[in-house]
Amino acid sequence: MGLFRRSAREVQLTSRDVELTATRAPWSLWADSFGSLAIRAVQIIVVVGLAAAIFFAIHSVTVVTIPLVIALIFASAFAPAMGWIRRHGVPSLLATVVTLLVIVVLLGGVSWLIVWAVRDQWDDLYSQAEAGVQELLAWVNTLPFAPTSDQIDDWLSTAGDFVTSSQFGSGALAGVSVVANFVTGLVLMVVILFFFLKDGPWMWEFLLRPFRGRQYDRGRRIGDKTVSVLGAYVRGTATVALVDAIGILIGLLILQVPLAIPLAVLVFLLAFIPIVGATLAGILAALVALVANGWVNALFVVGVVVLVNQLEGNFLQPFLMGRSMKLHAFVILVALTVGTVLGGLVGAVLAVPITATVWGIIQVWDGPNTPPRWARSKPRESAID
Repeated sequence: MGLFRRSAREVQLTSRDVELTATRAPWSLWADSFGSLAIRAVQIIVVVGLAAAIFFAIHSVTVVTIPLVIALIFASAFAPAMGWIRRHGVPSLLATVVTLLVIVVLLGGVSWLIVWAVRDQWDDLYSQAEAGVQELLAWVNTLPFAPTSDQIDDWLSTAGDFVTSSQFGSGALAGVSVVANFVTGLVLMVVILFFFLKDGPWMWEFLLRPFRGRQYDRGRRIGDKTVSVLGAYVRGTATVALVDAIGILIGLLILQVPLAIPLAVLVFLLAFIPIVGATLAGILAALVALVANGWVNALFVVGVVVLVNQLEGNFLQPFLMGRSMKLHAFVILVALTVGTVLGGLVGAVLAVPITATVWGIIQVWDGPNTPPRWARSKPRESAID
């Protein structure tokens, strides 16, 4: 009898365990390693979708977002000047107006210098380029696979038809639209820059009002680090670019290459695209020298560009940019590629400073010099003999 009761009790307990297991079964699917992987995959999908939605929203209003980012960069670059002027008792409005006028005069001066130099030497360069093209065509005609005169006439006729076609007209209208968007963005950038220079710190404090305690301190660190990294990057890059432009300008003037001043200004502007910009500037300068003065002169121009870039990369840039740009060359190349694909030329210019800013924010996430746990460097273990 006791044995029968014990068996009945065991059967009852077993059925109860089965019911509990069946009740927990749906939840237990997420408790093992594969369930954890599925949860992590869902989280990644949500984060990627949110990032894609944010990027789509930003890309839809580039007329606003690009001037906003450029204005932030300029304001960060001139933040020390604004602080120095204010500390000397100058009213905030007057300091802002003076700084903004300096920025506008610098940008306008660079644009005027390019236009003046091109107009002053355009006729000579055009005649030299025409002669160079004629020499190139004469050399091509000596090749065994050279095109015939009928083929060249057909190509010229096709080009003329395209110029007079409606497709070319629609392209011209699109170009007018691009110019209108550029002017709109420029005006908007100046207006935003005025308010960033005048009320930037107070605007950031307003955005931090909902936060308290550690979150507020983190927001303050993020703001300070953003201004510090962007400002140091722009000032360091501008100094390096100016030295490059002056060095290449001296070389072009000695070699009597036409459009030396516009090419030097172009070197200055392209220097804001790391790694790739110097190469593009050197190629353009060599092409102008090749068309105008021949291949020997072009080789000397290449030598001047390589020499200046080596001096800048090995001595000047590490000294000026060592603290503001702590990015590996591979990271810079990836950032340039992604920025160019997503935003074209503007994306290539803004990709590296934005990447440097993001990395700077990570470095102060948990403290003044304390990154989050996942980004902290691990101490190297001593080698075991």
